[in-house]
Amino acid sequence: MRYSIGELASRTGLTVKAVRFYSDRGLVPPSGRNAAGHRQYDDTARTRLDLIRTLRELGVGLATIRQVVDGEATVADVAARHADALELQIRVLRVRYAVLTAVAKRGSTPEETTLMHELARLSEVERRRLVGDFLADALGDRPDLEGVARTLTPELPEEPSPEQVEAWVELAGLTRDKEFRAILRRLVEQHEGGLRRDLAAEVRDAVTPALEAGVAPESPEARAIVDGLGRDPGQVREWLALVGDPRRERYLRLLAVVNGWAAPESLAPAFGWLAAATA
Repeated sequence: MRYSIGELASRTGLTVKAVRFYSDRGLVPPSGRNAAGHRQYDDTARTRLDLIRTLRELGVGLATIRQVVDGEATVADVAARHADALELQIRVLRVRYAVLTAVAKRGSTPEETTLMHELARLSEVERRRLVGDFLADALGDRPDLEGVARTLTPELPEEPSPEQVEAWVELAGLTRDKEFRAILRRLVEQHEGGLRRDLAAEVRDAVTPALEAGVAPESPEARAIVDGLGRDPGQVREWLALVGDPRRERYLRLLAVVNGWAAPESLAPAFGWLAAATA
């Protein structure tokens, strides 16, 4: 069947201008011309136009469409490539949405907005490099602390929530805090000086019941608890000055948000009680 350019446009739902555009670029060549010299198209052209319209609505570019209509690529191949590209775009858009939502929630300044965007758009490799540098500086080259390093590593998901983006940005800021890095290094040095790695857990287990029971830190019962830790009080006080820094607990809380973990228990009350008991 033969169609004029107007008839072809009507049957495909495109404008005459669009049909002429595709025809001029060789994507839908006319099958001939009528006596008046006007272009004529056949059913093959109509089928091509239907495919072109569909691919364009799906966001496929003209160069790729030409490969399809010329038989250089299949629709399935193009669809697979385009789907992968769209998946990447969707991830980027989700991160942008999360950043904008976090900015609106925080009422961020222009400087904070720029920093948040830069940190949120880091690739996984770049994020790992940032955190890896922080942990290497803070923990040192200690094979025995590899497990600790893994538990301190944030893993921002591919489709983060606004809360996770906000937490990641603040956490990334802490990794750049030189004082915070120094505190962690000193804690590692104290491990080498004889304090066992699980002292925080020991303090939690020993002190929490005392707090719940209302044991006063200056009481004989408190002295027995301190003695039961088996540590020199001076070392404990030095350790408390470091481990009680609010940035440490803040890092752990932000880490839990980024990784989708349950919020960690706050040991600040236990540390405060122990500080009073060893004063």
